[in-house]
Amino acid sequence: MSRELPTPKALLFDLDGTLVDTAPDLARATNALRAHHGLTPLPYPTIRAQVSNGGSALVTLALGLERDHHDHDDARSFLLSMYGEAVAVESRVFPPLDRLLDDWHGARRPWGIVTNKPRAYAAPLVEALGLTPGVLLCADDLPVKKPDPAPLFEAARRLGVVTADCWYVGDHLRDMQAARAAGMSAVAVGYGYIDEEDDFRRWPADLWFETAEALTLALRVG
Repeated sequence: MSRELPTPKALLFDLDGTLVDTAPDLARATNALRAHHGLTPLPYPTIRAQVSNGGSALVTLALGLERDHHDHDDARSFLLSMYGEAVAVESRVFPPLDRLLDDWHGARRPWGIVTNKPRAYAAPLVEALGLTPGVLLCADDLPVKKPDPAPLFEAARRLGVVTADCWYVGDHLRDMQAARAAGMSAVAVGYGYIDEEDDFRRWPADLWFETAEALTLALRVG
């Protein structure tokens, strides 16, 4: 952690790679796409590093098809269909963030999720994990998504707090860009889905946490 900031009145999380470890289920869907095309599975770490970049990035990784390729959209639909059938088989909240959320719930402190994941996959995942965020904003809930700050402004509005009193926690550069633009404290985490060539400590954040344990310690209630 780089410096001390006041404990926030509200806490907002990115979903994949920040609050929930969704990579195992997305890796299964990615390799199902490869198997559909007669290809062998990719190593899990290779897929994990691309999860935060979305379904199109996973298609490109799996098959080498860029977004403008005529078969890309069909391949993406297949991948997402495979994923949508089982969004929470192996996905789990990164420990000990589950305990942190219990503490915040017990203290009646607001928290929520702002994700670029479509609602069709995010909402069933959140429900399956028993999470009860005060707000869940997904990629298709507004006309724009991160790094545009509009979803963060809307999340703060729904929680009834000003953006300056919020931390936004994420594992991608766009999360930091959105938080800064919204006037929130930008909190970068290094345990998520980050390419090995990317250094999360070079992102324009206010705080950097290497582990979920360190983040939890900084936000403990009481």
